[in-house]
Amino acid sequence: MLQTERLNIRELQSGDLHNIHALHSLPETDEFNTLGIPENLQVTEELLNNWLAEKYPEPRSQYVFCIELNESNRFIGLIAINKGRPKLRRAEVWFKIHKDYWNRGYTTEALIKILEFGFNHLHLHRIEAGCAVENIASARVIEKAGMIREGMCRKDLPIRGMWKDSYSYAILEEEFNKNIIKNED
Repeated sequence: MLQTERLNIRELQSGDLHNIHALHSLPETDEFNTLGIPENLQVTEELLNNWLAEKYPEPRSQYVFCIELNESNRFIGLIAINKGRPKLRRAEVWFKIHKDYWNRGYTTEALIKILEFGFNHLHLHRIEAGCAVENIASARVIEKAGMIREGMCRKDLPIRGMWKDSYSYAILEEEFNKNIIKNED
């Protein structure tokens, strides 16, 4: 388990099904999501089972975590890191937080911890993220975590039957370490 001052970030379990389904079923969290709202609990269960199956192959290519509040163990969202080809030492991160916990700094806190996990535990060189151009809140979270906007991809996100533009972000290992040292001073 990963921990921050306010959060527990732990691996998924089968018992997380109902929390994940509730999160994915919220129209607010679906606004910029490429998966869409699940039709029923069974669809969410298939998604969860796919994520759980990713825990066992070695080397792992995907880590999906639940984000919980430290003091109550209340589920507030998901965050993941998906590794690319080992030779490239890169990965992509994504997150989804329940709307009741937006604008409190939890997402940035979780993202910084996942970046630390990626660089220190997975020994990555580069971690990437992306979000729809209209998703101002996610762009702000990604930038507050120290990631650099590298460009815009045209019509690459299929969201609710339309192709949307996205911003691409990345942070390099040396940039992350420099930010950590700067923040400790």
